[in-house]
Amino acid sequence: MSVTDKLRNAKNPLFTFELLPPLKGHSIEKVYATIDRLMEFSPAYINFTTHRNEITYRERPDGLLEKRVTRLRPGTIALAAAVRYKYNITVVPHILCGGFTREETENVLIEMNFLGIDDVLALRGDPQKGSRIFIPEKDGHRNTSDLVKQIVDMNKGRYLEETLEDTTPTNFCIGVAGYPEKHFEAPNMQSDMEFLKLKVDAGAGYIVTQMFFDNARFFRFRDECRALGINVPIIAGLKPVSAVNDIKLLPQTFHIDLPNDLVNSVRKCTTDREAREVGIEWAIMQSKELIKEGVPGIHYYTLGRADNIARIVKEAF
Repeated sequence: MSVTDKLRNAKNPLFTFELLPPLKGHSIEKVYATIDRLMEFSPAYINFTTHRNEITYRERPDGLLEKRVTRLRPGTIALAAAVRYKYNITVVPHILCGGFTREETENVLIEMNFLGIDDVLALRGDPQKGSRIFIPEKDGHRNTSDLVKQIVDMNKGRYLEETLEDTTPTNFCIGVAGYPEKHFEAPNMQSDMEFLKLKVDAGAGYIVTQMFFDNARFFRFRDECRALGINVPIIAGLKPVSAVNDIKLLPQTFHIDLPNDLVNSVRKCTTDREAREVGIEWAIMQSKELIKEGVPGIHYYTLGRADNIARIVKEAF
């Protein structure tokens, strides 16, 4: 059952979460352990992130720098397939514009189709490390709406090679990201909302938000979406604070604001363990209010941690 089917048929808000593929050279067992811890709460689906190639420079014996291209977390599609068939659960791999050509994207989608994976979260992705602006690959997509259009074309049996005959349409359910506090590259909230509408008009069936810590921001974002004619389900994305430094790192990394009450509570903590408890209580409060206000689902960004998410879900759902 696709994500949109689950949202349409659900009597209660969906619980879902996101995982990262293991670092290169590491085992899948840690991923399984995280999933095992959360399966008792009947997640509706699991997202798996995709990571573009990174460019690093290594000094050679002659003193010159050697350019190396590597992917630190390969294996997204294989991991998603392994989890799907081990747990009999819907999986949603991320598909990026950044770092991929249109042909590479098509090939990945074909692999997903062969594996019976029919859900995807379409994202532009971040700029290349060390770059201040997003630069697409040659013959790659510049924005998510064009990526969504390519996936929709495949759903209609249209592939990049126009001479193909008797093609089989795919059946991908497409999700996209939304930003309650606007994407950091957008000049203003209005333009960011217009970009979001382009993604939905192109064929996205639902929205998952960037993490936020102030529910009022989410409710305002939801109202603005509806006013603009964006009527697909909007799933709230949450990440609990888990360390003292999160109050510095999260705003820097994700370009979001943290409420004063949360910041002051974390500042009083002398250990990461104490900060983690504050984060759990804050996320429980957020989750309960969101559920009370009728969100179709809450999506948790776990970073591979399960115990805090388990406590939050147990209290809130």
